[in-house]
Amino acid sequence: MIDVQNLTKQFDGTTVLDGVSATFRDGEVNMIIGQSGSGKTVLMKSMIGLHKPESGRILYGEGASARNICAMSESELRLLHREVGMLFQGSALFDSQTVVENVMFPLEMFSDMNPDQIVERARFCLERVNIPERAYRLMPGEISGGMQKRVAIARAIALNPKYLFCDEPNSGLDPRTSLVIDQLISDVTREFGICTIVNSHDMNSILEIGDNILFLRNGKKEWQGSRHEIFHADNEALNDFVFASDLFKKVRAANR
Repeated sequence: MIDVQNLTKQFDGTTVLDGVSATFRDGEVNMIIGQSGSGKTVLMKSMIGLHKPESGRILYGEGASARNICAMSESELRLLHREVGMLFQGSALFDSQTVVENVMFPLEMFSDMNPDQIVERARFCLERVNIPERAYRLMPGEISGGMQKRVAIARAIALNPKYLFCDEPNSGLDPRTSLVIDQLISDVTREFGICTIVNSHDMNSILEIGDNILFLRNGKKEWQGSRHEIFHADNEALNDFVFASDLFKKVRAANR
C-alpha cells in the first residue's frame, strides 16, 4: 500500500499539487487520471522520489513499518527503488541489447542471483507476458510496439517488485493491443499482489481495469473511487472528463 497524505508541491511559487491525499492499495490497478496540467505526472514522480514536496507524507506500507519516502536519505531511497518496477511511456528498452538481455539487465544490476538464476528468471518473466522463445534473441527494433511493451512489463516485474508504476502504458498502441496490455497489467497485479499505479488518459483502460481511480483537477483531489462507482458519480468535472464522447455517454447511460 502507498498512502499519500496532504501532499503539496510547488514549482517557482506555483502550486502544482494542493493538499492531495489518496490511498493506493496492493493487488489493485490504481489509476491517476485528469486533464493535462492537473498534476498527475508530478504526483507520480513525487511518489517515486523524483520530486521532493513542500509538505505532506508518502508512506510505503502501513502501520509501524510504514516508510515515508519524503524523509528518506539517498541510500534509503536506493534501497526502496529495488522494490519498485517502472513501465515507461515509450517502453525505454535498450536498443543495443536483445529482448532477453533487456529483462536480465535489472537482475544483473540489483539482484544476488547467479548467471543461471538470472537467465531462468528472465525467461519466466518473458513467458508470463507471452513472448515466444524465438523472439528472445531479437533486438527491440525487430519486434512490434505491442511486443516491446510486453517485454518492458517483463523487465518491470523481473525483480518481483512490490510496487509497479506505469506511465501512459498504452501510448502509441492500437486499440486491440491496448486491451492486451491492460489485461497483462491487471493480471500481473493480482497474481503477484503488486500495488500498481497507472498514469493514463485512456478511457478504455480506466473503465476496463481501474480498480481504484484518483481524479485530479487543478492540482487537487477531485474524486476517488472504482470503475464501477464512476458510472454513478455525482461530480460534474469528472463526468465531463470521462464521458466527453458520445460513445462513453452511451456506456454510462447503459450502466445507470
